[in-house]
Amino acid sequence: MQNLAQQRCFNHVGREAVARCPECGQCFCRECITEHDDRVVCAVCLKKLTQQPLARHITFTWFLRLVQCAFGILMAWFFFFLIGESLLRLPNSFHEGTLWQVPWVDKE
Repeated sequence: MQNLAQQRCFNHVGREAVARCPECGQCFCRECITEHDDRVVCAVCLKKLTQQPLARHITFTWFLRLVQCAFGILMAWFFFFLIGESLLRLPNSFHEGTLWQVPWVDKE
């Protein structure tokens, strides 16, 4: 196998290769490689690397949103439960049974 100094770019035959992709093993010039996760990879391998965990990420995101929604509903229920409990603990003498009566309505 030739050393990297004698290699040519896989995509551009006239250019000198500067790096070898660890995924596919091909040599590439500076324009054909990029850094991803502290590694230098080619564009084709980068596309493969970024598309693989997408399905798992979508499933996890769906599950996380479901848990967040359930937690929000639980917190809303708990909040209204506490308000109801506090209203039930008010003594009857607090409003003396006249809170619901409107003074300007004539009674027959």
